[in-house]
Amino acid sequence: MDEHSSKRLQTPILLYIGSSGRSAFSVVGRHFLLVLRTGTYWFIVNPKSGSSADVESVRFIRDYLRQRHQPMRLKLTRSLAHAGELAQEAIGAGAAAVVVSGGDGTVRTVAEAMAGSAIPILILPAGTENLLAQELGIDGSRKTSLKMLENGTVRKLDLGRANERYFMAIAGVGFDAQVVRRINQFRSGHITHSDYIWPICRTFWEYGFPHLRVEADGELICDEPSLVFVGNITRYAVGLPIHPYADCSDGLLDITIYRYRRRRELLLHSLRTVLHQADRSRQVSRHTCKEVTISCPEADVPVQLDGDPGPTLPLSIQIVPAAARVLTPPPPPGRAYHPPVRFYHLRHCLCG
Repeated sequence: MDEHSSKRLQTPILLYIGSSGRSAFSVVGRHFLLVLRTGTYWFIVNPKSGSSADVESVRFIRDYLRQRHQPMRLKLTRSLAHAGELAQEAIGAGAAAVVVSGGDGTVRTVAEAMAGSAIPILILPAGTENLLAQELGIDGSRKTSLKMLENGTVRKLDLGRANERYFMAIAGVGFDAQVVRRINQFRSGHITHSDYIWPICRTFWEYGFPHLRVEADGELICDEPSLVFVGNITRYAVGLPIHPYADCSDGLLDITIYRYRRRRELLLHSLRTVLHQADRSRQVSRHTCKEVTISCPEADVPVQLDGDPGPTLPLSIQIVPAAARVLTPPPPPGRAYHPPVRFYHLRHCLCG
């Protein structure tokens, strides 16, 4: 098992794609591989996600492609399972690209259905957190969407597979998964950050401290009450730097373990994480691996995958390297790929 400090830097491959459909290929590594072909653009839109501004973003991209006489098909999802079915339909039709408008759950479902496909995904973020979009530098603005269409880069991303279910961003076992379970029990449409307040407060006062046993690549790394995160991205909800050293294209899973037995310790962990000082605590450990197993002698410990309820324990998670292809903004000079979006939620509060 490798620690985060031993990750090797790899040179990425950048592929620039113009609006004419022609591509300019330049080698700078392994991260970007794939030509965006001409053909029909498939829109997979979750009508329950997003605001009116997100709907306008879909219309803007649709009109942009229509002005260039680009064939399109627009499909509305009825459920997450239906989103996966539409993605498979797009593959069968040989789509040029799949444009996904929705939250992390919709994006994950489409990526899972398209795992191993050569068709790239273009994300129009329309969820509450949009964790993967933030990580890839996709801020949801029209300007950024146009950059991706006209001069974007196709990046190969790893997927996590948890008990045969996939995730793109982060899996959580424990407290946060219980919050996700509570909010999904009453969810009827698009949710906002304020919808999380009561579930978080109730979970904080009612939640126990389950004893988790965690093994990474066969090595026991935790056997005590804890909160465990496994993922491919650096930040979690509201920008919390849960995996500050993660790379969603390195072929490794990142694990962060918060050990705690009291509510006070949970609060301290939260505060240190916000202040980027979690590494100073002996109760926090970080690891990288290709496979992790999590079990618990207690019954009914919740799991969440990308903000949706996940499978039950015991949990077996493997990395699936370079399984999804996502269109991202072109990187700034001197960078291999576009950095994560900063102050994502503040931007949306100010700009709508």
